Amino acid sequence: MSDDPSFTIRDRRHSADDADRVNDRTDDWADDRVDDRADASAPGAGPALPAVDFSTFLLSLGTSALVHLGEAPTPEDQLQRNLPLAQQVIDILALISTKTRGNLDADEAKLLEELLYDLRLRYVNAAR
Repeated sequence: MSDDPSFTIRDRRHSADDADRVNDRTDDWADDRVDDRADASAPGAGPALPAVDFSTFLLSLGTSALVHLGEAPTPEDQLQRNLPLAQQVIDILALISTKTRGNLDADEAKLLEELLYDLRLRYVNAAR
């Protein structure tokens, strides 16, 4: 072994005390998110955000695909088509469908199936 003083070994494993500190920070972050939502509903603030659940997550990805297909405006109110990004989002939804098969309730499964069907048809039409 070398006695090189520039070489040091640090133990990066976490102890139970470290886990408590991480949990405390996570709880603080969650409290901040609740405070942010309350601020968003204040007069003059933007629209309140919908609750985050699996369906809103899927719809968010679907909206992203529509933007990339050029069928929905970007935040700058422009229509831009980027088929490789649209295909990537559709592939992500297909991956989610495969990985969650049998674990979704009926409404979630139907939403995902119909969203994929619709986006795939739109992609084929856009790629022509």
